[in-house]
Parts: sequence; structure tokens; C-alpha cells
Amino acid sequence: MSRSDALVQSPTDLSRSVEEASLRIVYPEARKDGRFEEMIHGYKIKDVYRWLEDPDSVDTQQFVNAQNNISQSFLERSAERENINSKLTKLWNFPKYGCPMRHGNYYYFFKNTGLQNQSVLMQQKTLESPESIFLDTNSISSDGTTAISHIKFSEDGAFMAYGLSESGSDWNKIRIRNTKEGIDLPEILEKVKFSNVSWTKDSKGFFYGRYTDQDGIFDGSETKLAENQKLYYHLLGESPHQDILIAEFPEHPSWRFKTDISDCGKYLILSISHTVRDNMLYYAELGSEEKNAFQLELKPIVDKFEADFDYITNEGSNLYFHTNKDAPNYRVIVIDVNNPAEEHWTTPIPEHKKDVLEWAKCVDGNKLVVCYNCDVKHILQARDLSTGKLIRQFGLDIGSINGISGKKSNSEIFYGFSSFLSPGIIFYYDFAKPSEKPTVLREISLNLEGFSRDNYSVEQVFYKSTDDTDIPMFIVQRKRDIAEPRPCLLYGYGGFNYSLMPSFGILSLMFMDTFDGVLAFPNLRGGGEYGMEWHNGGRMLSKQNVFNDFQAAAEFLTKNNYTTKDRLAIQGASNGGLLVGACINQRPDLFGAAVAQVGVMDMLRFHKFTIGHAWCSDYGNPDEKVHFANLIKFSPLHNVHIPLNPNQEYPSTLILTADHDDRIRPENSFINEDKCIEPKLKIRGKELGDLAFGFRTSRTLLSRWQKRSETRLLYRYTALGPANLWP
Repeated sequence: MSRSDALVQSPTDLSRSVEEASLRIVYPEARKDGRFEEMIHGYKIKDVYRWLEDPDSVDTQQFVNAQNNISQSFLERSAERENINSKLTKLWNFPKYGCPMRHGNYYYFFKNTGLQNQSVLMQQKTLESPESIFLDTNSISSDGTTAISHIKFSEDGAFMAYGLSESGSDWNKIRIRNTKEGIDLPEILEKVKFSNVSWTKDSKGFFYGRYTDQDGIFDGSETKLAENQKLYYHLLGESPHQDILIAEFPEHPSWRFKTDISDCGKYLILSISHTVRDNMLYYAELGSEEKNAFQLELKPIVDKFEADFDYITNEGSNLYFHTNKDAPNYRVIVIDVNNPAEEHWTTPIPEHKKDVLEWAKCVDGNKLVVCYNCDVKHILQARDLSTGKLIRQFGLDIGSINGISGKKSNSEIFYGFSSFLSPGIIFYYDFAKPSEKPTVLREISLNLEGFSRDNYSVEQVFYKSTDDTDIPMFIVQRKRDIAEPRPCLLYGYGGFNYSLMPSFGILSLMFMDTFDGVLAFPNLRGGGEYGMEWHNGGRMLSKQNVFNDFQAAAEFLTKNNYTTKDRLAIQGASNGGLLVGACINQRPDLFGAAVAQVGVMDMLRFHKFTIGHAWCSDYGNPDEKVHFANLIKFSPLHNVHIPLNPNQEYPSTLILTADHDDRIRPENSFINEDKCIEPKLKIRGKELGDLAFGFRTSRTLLSRWQKRSETRLLYRYTALGPANLWP
């Protein structure tokens, strides 16, 4: 659920005089509809802004336009905006590369020359030969918002299936490109969502999932549930209307599929999910390649939702899986499909006592490349497929692996590494030459004169949360001789088993360089940094632990003289937007500024729209009384309030959403913003003097720059402190 790289933002205009900056904003009143009042589990719930759930209504559009007119006119008065935009553009203008991939007779990699809206897929015959453009989506749409969502090459490398997403929507259209000629086949597969592509070994077609029963708009602005995904097989050159139905489960409309084809080509492995964790496993033997042969019999391997299973490879009927079944830190197991009972499973790589096995990939016939998370730092190893014995340790600095490519049929691997101070290094290694060390294929260089990593410090601290749990946090800043409070950005997520690893960001670098700022990244419970126990410690009835961890991070930073409360800004997106919304309601006194971006703000109705039902595994199901009683305690929309302490104020706040977000409804942000306006909250010493709302389409470089230039205004605000803004 993590979907944005924007950081803290604010509409504060610091280039104007105090008198101009203190001008009050008059917000338009949103009408209240008293029809929506209901008793739920003994709670009386009034929902006077439910009309905002219709994104296409005239009333909603008028509301959005009125809010944007206020925020944009305020932001546009800042002389700082253009300066910041100019500097960001210069900093971002450097070539960026992805890991090369070998398919058929060619290598492929993504490349962005610097300021392109979308990265371009390049093709080359060898690693030394000239590169050529294979697929460039920048010209598909006039506004640059059509993006490649996923790619999958056929076994022989002759074809590539690729998904296209428009304006950031989860809906995809699948096209197929001939790799020799670079020309698309005529067929277009539509109504595709939450689906991968799995080619059969003969390269004549592939399995994929689509929602054939779905009607309406497919541009990302619709909010209704996507139900009844069906599994199909598509033969190259044929109409999608003739695709072969492989499986459907109408009695389970929320089920979704992921498919794999075994390395030998004999088995279809079907993974079935209904939330964002735990999946069942089925398999089918693939027979003849003829069209009428796809009357497949699905047989169970794991027929309960009780753990995660990710397919790795196979040796005959033995299938290898990465799993957390009876292993909170994950392990690699082998299941014989001819004898799949759990008592017959074997474990070539057992669970580590402390480190989390994040993934495993089979390469060079009999080797597994495995990645461990050790105290929020990646460790990369090669192990023997059958025994799990360590073959090689790949040396890494403090940072994270952000990409890897390799095949069981090939001895070459490529892996990408990044850190807080490195935008990326791509390494090459050939297992056929074991005496040699990995070599640097590319090191991405910044367009920043005089930049040196030696001028910065990266520190990992462990602080106590409210229940004395030790929480890790990275603190990044410029080295200085005198320790004194500085403006600080605190970024958090804490959910969905997602690990917030060290990674590079131009915005972070600019914050440190331009405003002498401090960056803080706490690894909150609910994430996956320490396995399933860590994740479970911040989900469902334990979700409050995430907010406690974040608030404790803020207190640690101020107590240890990194910053002050007034100069501390917080930011979070998606699940992190919920984090920000909940924390400014619970402890508004801790923060000077806040941004909640595409946040899940209505915790009582999130499961009724788009893919929200899948999040019940993290948040709990509001239809169940025990979870409803927990959710209503922290739901941002239902806990906006005037603080009892008259000296306690909400931080300067910006609420951001997008009009083409069919994962997290923009109405979450609409209604939460209205709830903030309604009680005339006191924010930074003014009645709504610094609350703003942003609503945009996505995802072009220009729109990202607009948001980022506004971001710097809040950085500027936290750098100066409130005394320099408010009288």
C-alpha cells in the first residue's frame, strides 16, 4: 500500500510579510446531509458528508474545485516556489537505470535520461553493445500519465507481455510485443487488475486474471468493489473474447489469483488470496499445448488461509516455497505435489533466530540467492538449493537491495543497491566464475557539484515505545561540530508487513542541504522489519502500538536535542496517511506540521470500496463488533476534535489525495478535510490559518514537481520556526 515518494508539504507563504502571511482563509462551507445516521454495534454514527463518496457528482466536483482554488492561490503567492522548483529540477536531472534482465537474445533495462515522465525500456544485444529503445510510453498519452505496470517475457524471449496503467489506476490493459521487430500484436486484454502474467513453456500463450463481470468506468476514478476475478489463458494472435476460462470461484467473490509456471514447464501453481496476507496453493499438470487441452484439474497443496507461500522453483515434483508457516522470520520449504501433507515437507533453509528471510531466487541451476533483513539492513547470500549450505556472501554497505534479475537457466545475476546517500549501484556477478568478485556495472551519479557522502552521518538508534519495546530508527543529517536542534522530518508507515528500508531520495538530500535539516525514519511495529511477530504487534487490535511508536519517536527526537516540537514535521502516505491523521488527533502538541497523503481516513467504511476489503487482515473488519470498537477509537475522520487544553493546537496540516486513485478512495481525504473545517479547529495559533487541501491527477514529473515545490515551503517553515511566521 505504500504508493508515493512525496514528502512533507505546506501552503505556508514565507516570502510575504507577517501581515500577509496571517491573512485568514475563508473556507467554503460544505453542506451537511442528515439522512445518513445509523446505529452500528451500539454506536450512533452520523455521516453528514457521505455525499462526497460519489467522485463524479456535481457537488463533489464543486467542493474539490473550491478547496483547490484556496490552496493553489495561497501557494502560488510564494516567491520561494519557483526557486525550489528550479533547484529540484536541476537535482533530479541525472540518468537513472534499472537492473539489466536477460531474455532470449537480448538484455533489457529501464532507463530515464533525467526528467522523463516515465522510464523507457531499453534493449541491447550484449552488455557492451549500443542500446536502443524497445518500449517508450511517454508518447502514448499527451499528459505523460500512461505507465508500464508490469512486464513478463516468454520463455524463449520472442515476446513480452506488458501492462499499461493510465493516470495511476490499478486497472491495466495488457499488450504483447514482438521482441525482434518491436511491434505489438493486435490483441488488447482489458478489465485486468491485480494480476500477473505466466507464460507456458512453449511461449504460445499465458495465464492471467481479469474481472469480466465489471462494468462502468476503468480510468481509476470509480470506487466500487472489484469482485469475481477469473483466471484465463490467452493464446497469441487470438481475440481476448476467445480466451480460455481456467478457474473461477463465484462463491468467493473477493478471491484473487497469482500464477506461476514451474521451471520445468509441467505445473501451473495457483496462489489464491483474499486479503493482503495468507494464501492457499493449488496446482495443475499442464498437458498438450493444444487449445482443448486446458481443461485443467486443480489439486490442493495448501487449502487453508493460514500463512504466506511464495513459489521459488522446482526439481521434478518437488516445489520450493518461501513461507512463514511455523516460521515468523520465514524459511524455505520443499513440498512434493505427489505427497503434499505437511508432515512430509522438508526445510533446506530453516528460519533464522533473528534475521528475516525476505526472499529467495533460484539461479544457475542449483543455487538460491537469498536476502535477509538484519536490523533494517539487507544481507545478500548465495546458498545451495538442495542443502541450504552457504556458498557466497555478497558484501553490502548499510542499505537495501532494490532489484535483482537472474534465471535458473543462466549463471549471470544483476542486483541493485541503494542507501540514504547513494542513488544506486548496479552489480554484476557470474556464478560460472566463482573466483571472481561482483563488479560494478553502473553507479548512478548525482547532478550535484561537490556532493560527498563523507559530509553526512547515518545513525541508527533504538528508543523505547510506551510499552518499553525497543524501536529502531535511522537518523540522517549533515555532519556538524555543534549539536543543536534543527528542523526535522519524521516519516513513518508501520503496516502490511512492509519494511521501511534505507533508500535514497532527492527531496531528503535537498532538505538536509538547503535547510540543514534532520531526517528520521522509525521502523514502526506493523511493518515486517522483524518478521511476523513485529507485524502482528501493530495490526488489528494492536494497531494503536503503531501510533504509540511514532509519537515516541517524536518525543525521542525532541528530548535528545535533534529538534523541537515546533520544528518537527511528520509525513505519511496511504497507510502512513492514516498514521499521520491518527497522531495529529491523539497528540497534536508533538508536531509543528503534518502531511497526510492519500490516507485511509474512514476506518468504518474502508472495506466497502475498491480493494479495501483486503485490508481487514491489517485493520480488522468493521462489520465485527470487537474490531469496530477498536477502529472507532483511532479513525481519523471520527476523532477530529477541539483539544480540551486551550493551549493545545493542531499542527499546520496539508491533506493530499488524487482523482485517479482506485485503491484508496479520495473521498477519505475529502470528508476528513471537511471534518477538520467543521469545528473551527485552532491550528498554529489561527482558526484554520494553515490547513490546506490538495487534489490532483497523477503521475507525471510535472505534477510531482508541483507537489514537491510546495513541500519545500513547509521545510522552510520548520527551518525558521513558528515565531518567524505568526505574530
